Amino acid sequence: ILIYTNVAALTAYEHYKNNSSLFEKSLLRLSTGLRINSASDDPSGLAIADKLRSQASSIKQGITNANSGISLIQIADKAMNEQSGILDTIKSRLIQASSDTTTSEGKEAIRKDINKLLIQLDNISSQTNYNGMPLLQADVDDTNVSNNMVFQVGEHSLDTISTNGNVQANTIGLGIKNLKNLA
Repeated sequence: ILIYTNVAALTAYEHYKNNSSLFEKSLLRLSTGLRINSASDDPSGLAIADKLRSQASSIKQGITNANSGISLIQIADKAMNEQSGILDTIKSRLIQASSDTTTSEGKEAIRKDINKLLIQLDNISSQTNYNGMPLLQADVDDTNVSNNMVFQVGEHSLDTISTNGNVQANTIGLGIKNLKNLA
């Protein structure tokens, strides 16, 4: 028995398979935008690319953490700015009340106004929070300073930003609680 083989067809089929494989690799590179998609493309290059990809995602998370820290500080700053306005108003009212041109009814109205402002100041200090975490004081009668905070902003453990938590922003911490008892 004699078997004939079509060598030209087998050679053409082999070239077709090689070209299809190369075409699939080219399409994969085009669709992902990456030159290295598997270890067979470039083993050492893949290791370097994976390390860079990991580093980039760490830096991206650090940027997100830094932006969250900025938001937190801005919230505390705005709250304290409001408190500063309240303290300015209280000072003006006290100066007004100390004048002999203010009647006793006027002084009583000023006292009530100051008490309301002090309550508002305490409310701001106890209600200012970021994700439920108090930024100034935990409650109206809290005498503790606010917490130190650390923000991880980089890939390494030392890539941090810290805040100094020495804020006492309620009437107790500011030393003006006795203004509520003015006659």
